[in-house]
Amino acid sequence: MKRYTIEIITAFAALFIVALAYNYDVPPKQIKTITVDEEIIISEPPKAWGIPIDETISIDTLTIKYGQSLSDILRPKGISAVAIDRIARASKSIFDVRKIKSGNKYFIIRKDSTLIPSKMIYEETLSDYVVFDLDSSLVYTGKKEIEFQSQIAGGVIKSSLWNAFTEAGVSPILAVELSDIFAWTIDFFGIQSGDEFRVLFDALYVEGQYAGIGQIHAASITHIGQTINAYFFNNGSQVGYFDDEGNSLRKAFLKAPLNFSRISSRFSNNRYHPVLKIRRPHHGVDYAAPKGTPVYSIGDGTVVKKGYQRNGGGNYINIKHNSVYTSQYMHLKGFARGISTGTRIKQGQVIGYVGSTGLSTGPHLDFRIYKNSSAVDPLKVEAPPVEPISEENLTHFATVRDSLQTIIHSIKTTSDEEKLVIQN
Repeated sequence: MKRYTIEIITAFAALFIVALAYNYDVPPKQIKTITVDEEIIISEPPKAWGIPIDETISIDTLTIKYGQSLSDILRPKGISAVAIDRIARASKSIFDVRKIKSGNKYFIIRKDSTLIPSKMIYEETLSDYVVFDLDSSLVYTGKKEIEFQSQIAGGVIKSSLWNAFTEAGVSPILAVELSDIFAWTIDFFGIQSGDEFRVLFDALYVEGQYAGIGQIHAASITHIGQTINAYFFNNGSQVGYFDDEGNSLRKAFLKAPLNFSRISSRFSNNRYHPVLKIRRPHHGVDYAAPKGTPVYSIGDGTVVKKGYQRNGGGNYINIKHNSVYTSQYMHLKGFARGISTGTRIKQGQVIGYVGSTGLSTGPHLDFRIYKNSSAVDPLKVEAPPVEPISEENLTHFATVRDSLQTIIHSIKTTSDEEKLVIQN
């Protein structure tokens, strides 16, 4: 790996691997496949879905095609329209059959004595499935066993956290999770070459197949020479990420209202306007991003204005956070569903999408913050932290912190010649 240093190894698995207990029935002794007028993608299905499977059972493994409905799937297999309607009605409170997605797997189970299916299993995710009993019209859901494998990753960033993970073959979702954890303390638009990261996390697997990122237990970012550590702590009364002293990493405001973009224009009292060709104040920060990129509220608050600014702002939203601060989001392509004047907003909630409405040369977000009705530079706003670890929880927190700290400090990040290593 030429540009990035990433090393992933198993870390103190006994401390952090959590096995979800789920008992399956008797595994299959033999699995047969019946060829029908469809392409059978996979001939070896999962071992069980809580259903006894033996040599008298045959299973077809198929994939939902674009536009296919439950009726489109079952009618060609000999299930009557009346039976399909009965099954759809029975599933209403359990699973909405209209949400069957193309590309997802489904399994048709038959008994040897008949070509008529007795059951259909639809896999909503790698772990979650829905069983349609075609004989009794019974519909129920289940969950496969999820394996948690504790892993650590560390690296030196050359351009961006996202690229570091992507080029190393590690899920970039981990980069997104890290940006969420440190969103209140590190401006990820300011990440520089030479910055470092370390993280201890759970990788999820279902039947040996990678299924995503689980809990991040600890992380560390070194940015411009300053190291900030984050430790996940949950004792029932306090839950979240805290620094070495037990202060919450969550601030009153997010550092930025959208993910993975660049700043195309900063706060200025005398900026040259690219459309009007004149100089005038620009009391905000422009974040260039692809059209449709989700825009988040930087904090809890209430929508006080929503509409279209004919003087250049295009579609915009104003959110009042408290008696002092109000934030504004302009040039939006559109608004998130349910957003209207008076709506209560949570921090990190999607409120709209990047666009180029109003006076704009391209898709971007013009983001502004007002303090006591006066515009202030969003990049210089200092927000107070939320409640730190309480005195009665400090001893417990210190124990958790110290064990996680030992692991984080052991992660290497500095050898550019090291290759990605995964050990399970």
